[in-house]
Amino acid sequence: MIKKGLKVKVLIGKDKNKEGEVIEIDRFRNRAKVKEINMIKKHVKTTKEKKGGIISKESFIHISNLRLVEEKTKNKKKEIKKS
Repeated sequence: MIKKGLKVKVLIGKDKNKEGEVIEIDRFRNRAKVKEINMIKKHVKTTKEKKGGIISKESFIHISNLRLVEEKTKNKKKEIKKS
């Protein structure tokens, strides 16, 4: 199950074989945002609070196009010595 904060790998699309961390999940539409993956350009109008221009931001990817990356953990087996 894909959750926020986990590391995933992209299987299909322009960012194929790239890895990143899940930032946001939309469970209703089965989509997830991954950091630095599927970047789009958005034109923003100038307002009193914000400066306008073209900004780059992440877009959603369907969960079926993502795979969890298992981080290698060190599992050391404890040896029990019999006396």
